[in-house]
Amino acid sequence: MQMAAVGAFLFAGAGDRAAALTIELKDVASDRVERQRAFVEGRLPLPGTPNIGDLDNRLAAAGLKAGAPMFVRLFKSESLLEIWMLKGEKFVLFASYPICFWSGTLGPKLKEGDRQNPEGFYSVTRRQLHRIGRWPGSLNVGFPNNFDRMLGRTGSYILVHGGCSSTGCFGMTNAVIEEIYNLTERALKAGQERVHVQVFPFRMTQENLDAHRKSEWYDFWTNLKEGFDAFEETRIPPRISVCDKRYLVQNVLRHNGPEEVADPGPLSVVRRAARRDAPGGEGELDCGKGSQVVASAPLERTDEPVAALRKPRQRGETAARERDDDAGKAARTRRRAADPTEPAVRPLAPELPEVVFAPGRSG
Repeated sequence: MQMAAVGAFLFAGAGDRAAALTIELKDVASDRVERQRAFVEGRLPLPGTPNIGDLDNRLAAAGLKAGAPMFVRLFKSESLLEIWMLKGEKFVLFASYPICFWSGTLGPKLKEGDRQNPEGFYSVTRRQLHRIGRWPGSLNVGFPNNFDRMLGRTGSYILVHGGCSSTGCFGMTNAVIEEIYNLTERALKAGQERVHVQVFPFRMTQENLDAHRKSEWYDFWTNLKEGFDAFEETRIPPRISVCDKRYLVQNVLRHNGPEEVADPGPLSVVRRAARRDAPGGEGELDCGKGSQVVASAPLERTDEPVAALRKPRQRGETAARERDDDAGKAARTRRRAADPTEPAVRPLAPELPEVVFAPGRSG
């Protein structure tokens, strides 16, 4: 690939560490080469990075507190990660971070080893906080989710992590992932059941989508745009399920009303409901257009106010999880003290613990 050759040329002669880096670029976000070179040369933080060392003051200035429910969006073409946090009844943008490196091109991840980043709707629970392994202090986004599995897509350990390399993950640099992990962990410990993570190929404006009308992924991206538009309209993560190999997006304000905003819950699988106006109830509604659906896995809808995002933990459960947290914090402290150089791009280490996601409860 011509772009890959350019990346290799930029790093030639920059030392053994740089020579070991492998650049996986195809046809978009060529600035990834420059960001990875800046990382190798120690020119950090990357342009556009907020003041990582001043988190508390930044939160206070925005009228926010660590532990508030949060929501994450990633845009591949723009190489950008956004953190939104709950303020009152709506989510507000707290911070945007440059993604140091992601691999592949626009389009979903299809199979294990394709060095492609996924696109779609995922979520992070407490058990998806990576505290050990090659990338302690990282987030497992939960790929493949139920939608991916329906389409036969395979892969594992898709992380938002430190460093600046990727074989399907999002490399954020060590300092940036420290802040992202900290905010995510505190939100989950405060009671948020899952942090929703939406991964898009680009910012899903109609203009951007029209520019990719000839792409093989146009229909898929049109479906993703429904989730993007729902959040843009309400500033509340929509409830998303899977039906007929499509994402089914429900605008929570439209379905619940502004006084009944609830946690969207996990990505569930639903089946199409029988048409009531057909003889004997025969026929089906098109669930892809938001019609009535019957859940085969509970949507976990709760008609509770937005405070339902913060569910108190049982005392014993909290104590046990905090003991686990201590081990993770110790690992991150050792990593900060050592500040190891970024290793060569390679698949994640096989000794990472297996994480199994039960149907109806995965990202």
